[in-house]
Amino acid sequence: MTAPRLPAKIDPRRNRRVAILAAGLVCGMVGLSYASVPLYRMFCQATGYGGTTQRADAAPGAAGDQLMEIRFDANTASGINWEFKPEQIAQKVKLGEQSMAFYRARNLSQHEVTGTAVFNVTPAEAGAYFNKIQCFCFTEQTLAPGQTADMPVVFFVDPEIAKDVDLAKLKTITLSYTFYPTDTPASLSKADAPAAKVTTN
Repeated sequence: MTAPRLPAKIDPRRNRRVAILAAGLVCGMVGLSYASVPLYRMFCQATGYGGTTQRADAAPGAAGDQLMEIRFDANTASGINWEFKPEQIAQKVKLGEQSMAFYRARNLSQHEVTGTAVFNVTPAEAGAYFNKIQCFCFTEQTLAPGQTADMPVVFFVDPEIAKDVDLAKLKTITLSYTFYPTDTPASLSKADAPAAKVTTN
């Protein structure tokens, strides 16, 4: 007759190792989820994926007389009662030449509203060549009731776009901004955001 098996002795050190490993895995997954947004943004900025533009400190200067038409588009998301529009419909710029355009926002509501803008360019493939030097995007803008702000964007189109065979026939790039409401206070001190010119009507 075989003697009954006794239950295996539980090793508390092994259980502790498993618990630490599981906790580390959870922490790693949480950290990865937080890092995924800035990592994705960095990827988009580096490749122009999805129409994400590039960042630059200065324009290289006009490279010849080849022109590109830049069209300007403005939108507002639901929940932000602003009038938002470009102050020019289009500009023709030389490749490599620094240019400036203005957008204007006006708070149509009866209370103070803070908004932030996101952007992209179309066609998306042109994002790799569209460079912003200064921009109001991702920076919170607060407008009092009836207040108006003129917001500049300084940009250039990389002359390398002329060598891209996939964009050889491209004559027009559209720069589009969309303002969304935000609940946090405005912070206009970021280097990427030149001060908006604000007036009250």
